[in-house]
Amino acid sequence: MPEHAGRGPTRGVTPKGILRRRPEGWLFKGIYGLVLASALVAALDVPGEEANPGQDALWVLLTALTSGAAHGYAHVIARRASGDATAGPGRVRAVLAEWPLAAAVLPTVAMLLAAEAGWWAEETAADTALVFNTVLLFALGTSAARAAGLGRLSSCRAGLLDMLLGLVVIAADALIG
Repeated sequence: MPEHAGRGPTRGVTPKGILRRRPEGWLFKGIYGLVLASALVAALDVPGEEANPGQDALWVLLTALTSGAAHGYAHVIARRASGDATAGPGRVRAVLAEWPLAAAVLPTVAMLLAAEAGWWAEETAADTALVFNTVLLFALGTSAARAAGLGRLSSCRAGLLDMLLGLVVIAADALIG
């Protein structure tokens, strides 16, 4: 597929991959979940404090579920406030539609639970989660751009910009921690 400098997706191109149906939803919710998980694991892994990876995993998961529920319900409230109470999914469906946000934190939760099981240190789990999430940000951004019909080079640029979010969290963790 040729690159189209300065233009949007190619018209008439059918999106490919898992993002075929609603790439913007996956992109938004997936990126939000990955950045949320990274920020939380960076904040919860405080050097010098006693490690508690099981509790940290629970906080990451509960925060993601609560954020997803709040975001879904905010959509319901916004529709109601705009007088469009009949449009869109119901309250429960709007909240459930936020599942990609919660799914995006599961690798981080799994790494922290592995640390809780003694498979590795919490610091190693936190650092691995930060790097893994940053790589996933690149993959999600690239995949969403490809699904939207962008060429390889433009998709890689989009992935790199998404990856930059993870790198910012890693840099902040290094500077603050």
